[in-house]
Amino acid sequence: MEIEEVIKKIERNTVEIITREELKQLLMTEKNPRGYIGVEPSGLFHIGWIVWVKKLKDLMDIGVKMHLLEATWHAQINDKLEGDIERIRMCGKYFEYALKALGVDTDKLIFVTADEFMDTLDYWSMVFKVSKNLTLARVKRAMTIMGRKASEAELDFSKMLYPSLQVTDIFYGEFKICLGGTDQRRAHILAREVAEKINVGWKPIAIHTPLIPGLTGLQRMNPEDIAKMDTMEISIEAKMSKSKPGDAIFIHDTPDEIRKKIRNAYCPPKTLEHNPIIAINKYILFDEQFVLHIDRPEKYGGPIDITSFDDLAKLYTTGKLHPLDLKIATAEALIKFLEPARKMFETDKKAREYLEAVKQARVTR
Repeated sequence: MEIEEVIKKIERNTVEIITREELKQLLMTEKNPRGYIGVEPSGLFHIGWIVWVKKLKDLMDIGVKMHLLEATWHAQINDKLEGDIERIRMCGKYFEYALKALGVDTDKLIFVTADEFMDTLDYWSMVFKVSKNLTLARVKRAMTIMGRKASEAELDFSKMLYPSLQVTDIFYGEFKICLGGTDQRRAHILAREVAEKINVGWKPIAIHTPLIPGLTGLQRMNPEDIAKMDTMEISIEAKMSKSKPGDAIFIHDTPDEIRKKIRNAYCPPKTLEHNPIIAINKYILFDEQFVLHIDRPEKYGGPIDITSFDDLAKLYTTGKLHPLDLKIATAEALIKFLEPARKMFETDKKAREYLEAVKQARVTR
């Protein structure tokens, strides 16, 4: 595959690459560069994460030596699973099965835990080095990476450590490529800024994927708050959340659960932006082989097969496709897409044990 084809493969369904030219240069000079994504083990695996899972597979396909950092201590700082570190570690193991269920070659993906990193003096030496090159104001601005406001650190100072830890993860792991949703942008930019100050000899390249809106959509947000935000801020605030009832579809949900959740989902007519049903089609379902079948009565236009997202967008924005028809079709397509994952958690005893253990843990924001 020619280098431009490789770059286009990585660019597909991303919001940005910082920078494209740096990525191109890296792939031309290093055969198997090191890359990573850091994930907090924080509860059930929802479909919003499938977007970065697909990009993880793309990077592995082109030869990037990808690592998944199970950010255990980060999750404890962030009060996930009530801050119970043993439950968090167990959830990390469940994530490994979830990725396998979604078709990731887990024999080639390198799993590493925060425990392993933090068990060395060199790691903490890097934490101090990174922190010496950050201001308090800069750290506060970066706290959105953990879904928190700066004011929350006034009651729990450990949250102030989070940005330094995430930047340290990148340098300590020598990860030249950082993958994440747009909510991780500030951490990656911070790492690029710090790289120049501490002379590591390279700057991490950031690849950011879009965020799938939660099923409850903008309905749950205050209109006055929305008016004060830019598009990226809205997408971060409205992203799918496992801790909000009815907001997320999980990869092992039953067909009936998926149908019910999608039927109740926010899906404004003729509107693409911040529409979770549209986003599920664009970033999860549509690929080169996918066809969305709309089965509707003749009086409403009759059955139709949609073979590209562009065609779907045109039909929907012009009002030729009703939200309910789109919901019904999307639910059935998603049920089929998730069937391998659902079956694995039904038939693999160990995977099922981890799933049940995570279900019993109380998910905290």
